[in-house]
Amino acid sequence: MARNRIPVSHVGSLVRTPKLIEFMQAIHEERPYDKAAFEACLKEAVHDVVRRQADAGVDIVSDGEYGKTGSWSRYIEPRLTGIVVRPLTEDEFKDPWMSPHGGRDRERFREFYTDYDNATGFSRRMGIRAIVNGPLKYVGQPLIQRDIANLKAAALKAKVEAFLPVVAPASALPYPTDEHYGNEEKILWALADALHHEYQAVVDAGLYVQVDDAFLPYMHEKMVPPKTLKQYLKWAEMRVAALNHALKGIPEERSRYHICWGSWNGPHVFDVPIRDILSLLMKIKVGAYSFEAANPRHGHEWKAWKTVKVPKGKALMPGVVTHSTNIVEHPELVAERLMHYASIVGKENVMAGTDCGFAQSPFARRVHPTIQWAKLEALAEGAKIASKRLWGKAKPKSKAPKAKAKPTRRAA
Repeated sequence: MARNRIPVSHVGSLVRTPKLIEFMQAIHEERPYDKAAFEACLKEAVHDVVRRQADAGVDIVSDGEYGKTGSWSRYIEPRLTGIVVRPLTEDEFKDPWMSPHGGRDRERFREFYTDYDNATGFSRRMGIRAIVNGPLKYVGQPLIQRDIANLKAAALKAKVEAFLPVVAPASALPYPTDEHYGNEEKILWALADALHHEYQAVVDAGLYVQVDDAFLPYMHEKMVPPKTLKQYLKWAEMRVAALNHALKGIPEERSRYHICWGSWNGPHVFDVPIRDILSLLMKIKVGAYSFEAANPRHGHEWKAWKTVKVPKGKALMPGVVTHSTNIVEHPELVAERLMHYASIVGKENVMAGTDCGFAQSPFARRVHPTIQWAKLEALAEGAKIASKRLWGKAKPKSKAPKAKAKPTRRAA
């Protein structure tokens, strides 16, 4: 893609179609369903969502994460051996480390979260535990190849580039029960080896790979206090090392890394400031960084990027529209936000993105579908405005005056 303007993309997850949700619900509840009809529905839905992204002005599209029958992170569990899943026990549910009820935000705003959980069913969805009871191996080749094939065909027809979101080691198994390895680091490295197969399959197919890692920043809220920031960073450094291991051999220019702070629609008062993790993020061997930058808790943090040296050739994809409100951002505000980042890293190193996905899972949307598309259109329009201001109008090539023909001498 020629870099004479700001490219437009997003984080990946989009609101599923009603028909697709019906199939996902049957799969989730382990009820019988017509597998051939599901595959046909999935293929059609991916083609439609890719076309709509292109129509909205998105340059690098996703499949909406439509092929994931679980959440953005738990989709990986059926693609790995060595994992069993069970509901949390009563004691585990009370444990602030394991429970979805843990964290300082929930302690301070207990009444809000009681209402929030009742309205969204968050606790019921998240009250499960992953147990590692054998060697972790990747067996998801048929599923990732299906997702790749659906997305490539749709992107080719729409004449756009495409990316697939995948999960990072820190977010795939954030706090597993270990019944096999006996060592936290061994689990991480085995998991990284397994995930590498999925990452490699995506880039081998000519797509961009996006590694999603909400848990890396989110776990600060659960750990600090009683732990210190230094102890949290040590925990995070091990996860970054595991991610780089999983990325070994993946071309940086074909990869990007996404973080958020859990990105549920809550107060987020105790999110780790991005300045505290910027130096750690710069160690991750990808070509672009995607992060929340539009919501009211993190909108001011563009200034923090002035304090770190972004390696040459790396791009920033700040979220300049957010999933956390149904208000559609004005394109002028989108452009203004993009200009902030361009002033720090240069106009050629900025992409227009979203804070997070517009759907948290197949069953949980964050905005109404009509608003999702309006936000993507505002994103594209804002990127056009910023591009015009940064690059200006292309100057017409000056035409050199034609040389006058020399008079010929007439024969005497």
